[in-house]
Amino acid sequence: MTVTTAKNVLEAIGNTPIVELHRIAPRGGARVVAKLESANPTGSMKDRMARALVERAAADGRLPAGGTVVEYTAGTTGISLAFVCAALGFRTHFVFSDAFSDEKRVTMRAYGAEITDVPSDGGKITETLIKAMIAKASEISRQPGSWWADQLNNADGEMGYHALGDELWRQTEGRVDAFVHSVSTAHSIHGTAHALRAHDREVRVIAVEPAESAVLSGRPSGAHRIEGIGIGFIPPLWKPDQVDEILAVSTDEARAMARRLAREEAIFCGPSTGANVVAAMRIAERLGPDATVATIVVDSGLRYLSTDVFRSA
Repeated sequence: MTVTTAKNVLEAIGNTPIVELHRIAPRGGARVVAKLESANPTGSMKDRMARALVERAAADGRLPAGGTVVEYTAGTTGISLAFVCAALGFRTHFVFSDAFSDEKRVTMRAYGAEITDVPSDGGKITETLIKAMIAKASEISRQPGSWWADQLNNADGEMGYHALGDELWRQTEGRVDAFVHSVSTAHSIHGTAHALRAHDREVRVIAVEPAESAVLSGRPSGAHRIEGIGIGFIPPLWKPDQVDEILAVSTDEARAMARRLAREEAIFCGPSTGANVVAAMRIAERLGPDATVATIVVDSGLRYLSTDVFRSA
């Protein structure tokens, strides 16, 4: 086997492994495969999106040399942006909250990020919290030399996931009947699906959202504890015509599946991955043994050790 050396750490993003899930897969159901995005340099799929955002902004002059990238974040995007900016020589300033894990805060700071906090209501993720974080990021971005990544409204992020879809197609040898993935900004579901459907227009795309705040399904906004998804309102870049179905997964279901994945499949991941897999199993039961369902292991469970996700395992 030929081993090549990346010219820089950003070239280590992508080409992550794919694994088939066996012990938790439904009997008689479809094959379920999961892309281990936790194998990216920071342990998250968001490395792909962060690189696309920063490199494009730097190339067209929106982000000045030596400038500061500003963003609100639940932590995962912030870590990836801080990583990319550290590699390229930019500064970072993020708006964060106590609703999200301490590991994320510590990691962002390790990469050199400055953090401004917006307090939550008892650790709950709500529309009010997210909109307050967005408003604070907008305010900070007015400082000289700053560029607001504005992930919710920045379409550049979607392009960062085209390669993920192509990798999935290649690694399954062209066998993806359904793609199941959770929604936050909507970049990853749309970017991955775009690439998959370039290979086969019949690939079904299933979105996942928190049952307690199933706004994509037309239900009321509410509080949940699945970090990284379910912002409590319709993302501006959401494209409902590109999604075949929406499934709601509760916080309890997502967390329980994250624990099962560690024990039964030896995949250590966060609750958003748990939500992905809960939904993927529902689709697998429906499609039967001749189909393949693909989903994503969004990030590593190492980011949630300070939370109660694994303390009741």
